[in-house]
Amino acid sequence: MTATYCLTLALPEPALAAFEAVFEPLGGALVTGGKDADGLIPWQLYLGDAPEEAELDRLLALAAEVAGIETPRHDLERLPEVDWVAESQRSLPAITAGRFRIRGSHITEPAPWSAIDLLIDANAAFGTGRHETTRGCLLAMQDLAKRRTVTQVLDMGCGSGVLAMAAARLWPCRVLGVDNDAPSLAVTRENLRNNGVGDRVKVMLSDGFRRAEIAAQGPYDLILANILAEPLCGMARDLRRHLAPGGMVVLSGLLVSQERSVIARYRSAGLPLSRRYRLEDWSTLVLGG
Repeated sequence: MTATYCLTLALPEPALAAFEAVFEPLGGALVTGGKDADGLIPWQLYLGDAPEEAELDRLLALAAEVAGIETPRHDLERLPEVDWVAESQRSLPAITAGRFRIRGSHITEPAPWSAIDLLIDANAAFGTGRHETTRGCLLAMQDLAKRRTVTQVLDMGCGSGVLAMAAARLWPCRVLGVDNDAPSLAVTRENLRNNGVGDRVKVMLSDGFRRAEIAAQGPYDLILANILAEPLCGMARDLRRHLAPGGMVVLSGLLVSQERSVIARYRSAGLPLSRRYRLEDWSTLVLGG
């Protein structure tokens, strides 16, 4: 993609997930930085086309409402005709989460012998492994892999396929990745090929659990869902119905302050809390067993 516009915001860290989710339909490449002197995170979305002013104002107001903050000031700048995705990739270092190393194609140094190397370039799909919620899921999955084997895995809201690929590398399993965004699934398929797991990971377009094929390929020993707190709560009973007896669930995309409501909803569905991981303000929950 050749990005010609850049939308720039400065956001408090707890608001990042809400803005990512609201602006996801625009596509583009998202880049965030470290906190500035005011404790805000620079947030830049590179786009091929400028959104209509009214639509941009609507999305900003919606994201701010979801995040519980005032609508932030923004800057929409037209950029020179440069491959800004490639430029942003070159500025991103590899990150680690336990044994996992997640890198862009610009990083060619060999991984440590014990590492699980995943190649994921910044692109139009959300989920490059750089957010605390993804890292929390990867840590939880590694701990689960130390004490149990799974054969059927569902990644609900798979985005770019990070968690689906991680599961395929941790276990000798079959994985189904589901997302409601077709462009994201195109990116996922490319990532599967690049990481050599396309034979064990299948992806499917669906709004949650609506497609019958999801049930047909279950039940699942492990279900992963890194989304947002509200949709996680809404799918609790559907998720429980698709889980095999004794199966485990890894949930993320929620703030530490939202843990109580999510845990309560899943406990009422018959899935008690087993373990939690907290990275900064973000939480990952492991339930079931």
